[in-house]
Amino acid sequence: MLSQNSKFPTLVSHQESLEAKVNETKATIKFQLKKVLCMGVAVGNLSMEEKQIQQNIQMSVNFLVSLLKKNWQNVRCLYIKSTMGKPVRVF
Repeated sequence: MLSQNSKFPTLVSHQESLEAKVNETKATIKFQLKKVLCMGVAVGNLSMEEKQIQQNIQMSVNFLVSLLKKNWQNVRCLYIKSTMGKPVRVF
């Protein structure tokens, strides 16, 4: 099975449900840290509750900061933006 973002094959065993594996792959995000100064990541959708989206944002920001060499010193600002809404500065 090929995941949407990276197009790498994913191993699926006979015991696993194919539908569950597809849903898990859809729910996974990958950070690609190259020499870019800006990054956009989807962290939620309309079917999720507000608390779930808040938790996803917190986990993804903490994970992204942990990947950086100087942690929070390399982060200048963070914005949250919906598809049709205005961006809101968080940090």
